[in-house]
Amino acid sequence: MRRLGLTLAATAIVALSACSKAPTTAPAGPAAPAAPAAPMSAADRQAALAKLPAPYNTADLANGEAKFALCSACHTLAAGGPSMTGPNLHGVFGRKAASLAGFTYSEALKATGWTWDAARIDSWIADPKVAVPGTKMTFAGLKDPKDRTDVIAYVMIGTGFQP
Repeated sequence: MRRLGLTLAATAIVALSACSKAPTTAPAGPAAPAAPAAPMSAADRQAALAKLPAPYNTADLANGEAKFALCSACHTLAAGGPSMTGPNLHGVFGRKAASLAGFTYSEALKATGWTWDAARIDSWIADPKVAVPGTKMTFAGLKDPKDRTDVIAYVMIGTGFQP
């Protein structure tokens, strides 16, 4: 039990330290809160997973959700969700990098000309500072390729990605 408590405490510390910069969004004034999405049932999640392209269709969504906890300190997934220290990720697949209105991106990311797809996100979350030297993203990266696959599948499902 003590070990579980230490593991949870360590995870919380890592998640909080991953995003050490203040939010860089422009003040937008009062905004209507996003309506919370109805949670997907386990069967719906499995059906959505099966529709994803390989290798994401075999991902471990529970692991992806657990690893995304590191990301959720800075990012949201919900449609209409807020940008925090990092931009909201809803609609990220197919979106041009550094293009979400109201979020201030680094010049380095703006200069990439990227469009986000699973392969680009995989290289980005492996080590953002290697992928884009000069990025403002302080995340150290996910080194395990399976963890990245699981996170990407979780984000695909959490953002309503349509293959």
